[in-house]
Amino acid sequence: MADLMIQKLRNNEYFGLQSTFDNLYEESKKGRYFKNIYELIISEENIRLAFRNLKSNTGSKTKGTNGHTIKHLNKIDADKIIRLTKKRLENYMPHAVRRVFIPKPNGKMRPLGIPTIEDRLIQQMFLQILEPIVEAKFHPQSYGFRPKRSTHDALARCYHMVNHSHQHFVVDIDIKGFFDNVNHKKLMRQLWTIGIRDKKVLYIIKKMLKAEVTGEGISVKGIPQGGILSPLLANVVLNELDWWVSNQWETKPTRIPYKLKRNKTDALKKTRLKPMYLVRYADDFKIFTNSYENARKIKIAVEKWLKERLGLEISEEKSKITNLRKNGTDFLGIRFRAVQKGNAKTGYIVNSKMDPKAKGKVLGVIRHQLVKLRKSPTPEKVMNFNSNILGLHNYYKIATRISQDFNEIRHKVHPNIKSLMFRNIFVYTKETNNIIDKFYGDYNCSRFKSNGLLVYPIEAIRHDIRGQRDPNFSVYNKKDRASIHKEIKRVSVREIEMFRKGIYITKSVLYENNRLSKYVAQKGCCGITGERLTPHNAICHHIKPTGQGGSDEYHNLIIINKKYHMLIHNKDPLANEDYKKMLIKFDKKALSKLNKLRTEVGNPKLSV
Repeated sequence: MADLMIQKLRNNEYFGLQSTFDNLYEESKKGRYFKNIYELIISEENIRLAFRNLKSNTGSKTKGTNGHTIKHLNKIDADKIIRLTKKRLENYMPHAVRRVFIPKPNGKMRPLGIPTIEDRLIQQMFLQILEPIVEAKFHPQSYGFRPKRSTHDALARCYHMVNHSHQHFVVDIDIKGFFDNVNHKKLMRQLWTIGIRDKKVLYIIKKMLKAEVTGEGISVKGIPQGGILSPLLANVVLNELDWWVSNQWETKPTRIPYKLKRNKTDALKKTRLKPMYLVRYADDFKIFTNSYENARKIKIAVEKWLKERLGLEISEEKSKITNLRKNGTDFLGIRFRAVQKGNAKTGYIVNSKMDPKAKGKVLGVIRHQLVKLRKSPTPEKVMNFNSNILGLHNYYKIATRISQDFNEIRHKVHPNIKSLMFRNIFVYTKETNNIIDKFYGDYNCSRFKSNGLLVYPIEAIRHDIRGQRDPNFSVYNKKDRASIHKEIKRVSVREIEMFRKGIYITKSVLYENNRLSKYVAQKGCCGITGERLTPHNAICHHIKPTGQGGSDEYHNLIIINKKYHMLIHNKDPLANEDYKKMLIKFDKKALSKLNKLRTEVGNPKLSV
């Protein structure tokens, strides 16, 4: 997700809103109430930013009840979109929401409510202004649908609870249909308490919550899953739970202000209070403690609090207490438990693997793709297989026994691979490329080639040790953002996948393969200016044009920012004011590289 976050931060800066968001965050941290944020929401810059962010959202291509997608908005002049959106918000009535169902991991179906693209634009406008305000109030140990936080961060915190805090009893509480049962009045009060006190803003949010669902009528309770603003609102609801649990122990106010957290914890241990640490990802959460009796009392107290305070019912059959020294607990596709460390009788460490349901699902996905390859062995299917393997490895690498899990999966799909080898669809090879070297270079396993493309090995994965994220980290803090800019020097798995999909014209397999390798080799940077690119603004340029005898070979390709492409091909870019502004910003080194590329296509050198 790093590339999406980087793109959003760049967008914020592009429209001059990053300092506005930073100020909202800082003021919220200080406890300020926000009574006049509607004007910020409907500002021209915020609407333009919302449109830009919406375009990069995968859901922008999904139709609402009016059949419109982002393509519809792309045809409308930007000034007209701004004018129409402002006018609509004067007396806002959301369009009906389209109901769709998607499968859940347990085999049941999850209902989603898809707003129209016009309503999603409005929700994105609200999200951009509300997020920095509520982020300042959210608990550090909530990880779902928050900027620069992930499932890996949530699991790293769980591992820390076992390895270092020695909390080996886990309370699991399952809320019955959380999203469908949120009380609207309670949510509005929570937004008011958190600092959102602009009545116009609250009125429009209330309208969003009560949007009609096609075939079901007007919602009287619940948060529609599928809306852009829904995850933030869900976090607002459960943020009260986060702090209530935290204030029983972790952030419990004490008469003596301790400088060191360890000293405070030692003092709390001498009281009758029960240690409890919450880790939450959306509506899925765990509470860690140090004994069964404490866990039993915590479970009763939390269930009572959820019912009385938030009006939420608990599923008794799914809620339980687990002794991690005896059994494993499942969280976000991973099953973990505490095992003895070496010969020590008291030391325990985390042992984790894929949870059985997740493992079965992954096996099914890989097997299905191998079957599809056998029926129709095309380069596109090989690339889809590769991106799936890369994505699965990236997600599950946090499990300590993940190598064993994927070796077992590889063993179970061996008949499918053998069938592909028999048909010469998979052929043994010792070849390599930049991506294989980057992600799989250390592995000694069988490698295959198919349709001229290297196939990523299923079993080549190792546990990736991940430490806890700084709980006070925020993308709305300038110093913290500096660390994100350091991260962008690395090309992420998701960036590779998004760049791979960014080919809209049919090209040769050689080109597709070398284009991706060149992107990784250049570390996602522009070959002219050295600036860090995203999959959205990076293109692959033929140094010697194919029309002049140039090939798709690796040495004839270079990744550049797409806005510089016409600087290469335009005979006189200095005659264009926009191009001229770009060129003025080039240093001598960048201009020299540009001129070399211009010479290759037969254009004269430029001097600025």
